[in-house]
Amino acid sequence: MAGTLYVVATPLGNLGDLSPRAADTLKRVAVVAAEDTRHSKPLLTHTGSNAELVSFHAHSSERALERLLRILSEGRDVAFITDAGTPVISDPGVALVAAARERGIQVVTIPGPTAVAASLSVSGVGGDRYLFLGFLPRKGNDRRRLLLTVAQSEWTVVIFEAPNRVAELLADLSDVCGADRQASVSRELTKVFEETRSGTLQELSAHYAEAPARGEVTVVIAGTGKPHIAERPTTPDPGERARALLAEGLSRKDVAERLAEETGISRNTAYRLVNEL
Repeated sequence: MAGTLYVVATPLGNLGDLSPRAADTLKRVAVVAAEDTRHSKPLLTHTGSNAELVSFHAHSSERALERLLRILSEGRDVAFITDAGTPVISDPGVALVAAARERGIQVVTIPGPTAVAASLSVSGVGGDRYLFLGFLPRKGNDRRRLLLTVAQSEWTVVIFEAPNRVAELLADLSDVCGADRQASVSRELTKVFEETRSGTLQELSAHYAEAPARGEVTVVIAGTGKPHIAERPTTPDPGERARALLAEGLSRKDVAERLAEETGISRNTAYRLVNEL
């Protein structure tokens, strides 16, 4: 009989946030798969766990994945943890969970801390509906596209960011969302130097440009409060467009082809319309 894969949420910082169920699970399982074994070893010591600690992270090989699946298939239980918070939420692990499910292995959640919910709860920004985007791409069209998604979202948006890039992110958000959009920045949640600062994007951008952030950072941005309605492209009137193209000196054949391409009407319809003019 196969073992069980436990997906275990661990503290963001304060060990007191580890649930009794999570601590008991870490003690009972045969193996703990961790994003960073050096980081997770003190947690296992804290819980009194004697489980075998193995590495499994975003860059792990297929061999590492197969090893864990083999352990589970042999009937031994495995707990999967990341450095902090809930695994798979902008963290590695989805491949392990998906592969376990495909093989009929039971997957059980041991819920607990997540920076998404924690930051929303102290942000002062509505959290009844929100969009989580994780870490944005550092540059390029993908970054621009997601920044526009934030700007147009009617719901609150939550983003993770590295401390050295917070000021740049806030400046970019201020540009696309508007300087007056409300937001908050939480850092070092549950740790000694926990801080949540709220204000407009312009105010927050100016602050972190002068006082760079330290520690893990979560940014919460207020939504627009209204749905974004994309502008529908206007389709030119086929008759007017045909006359304009003929006036440019194009042949009737070329006009018909352009007309079909630009207006979406069939080529036969376009040829007939041009010949009737």
